[in-house]
Amino acid sequence: MLTHRFHTGECKHLIAGYLKCIKSQRGLNDEECRKLAKGYLACRMDKNLMAPDDFKNLGLIFENEGKNANEKS
Repeated sequence: MLTHRFHTGECKHLIAGYLKCIKSQRGLNDEECRKLAKGYLACRMDKNLMAPDDFKNLGLIFENEGKNANEKS
């Protein structure tokens, strides 16, 4: 019985976008690129390809997130 789950690159398009962003920013991991990284990590968590974690623990904190959350309430 096979116990390992093989994935088929479900999140590959997201990491490709992140790497393209880093290249276009000449290596600078600006907020736009970090948002792409967040999407990639969220995809991996959603697909059970990595353990769930808080994005702030992964170094993904955005200045306007708290502000936007308060505006939606």
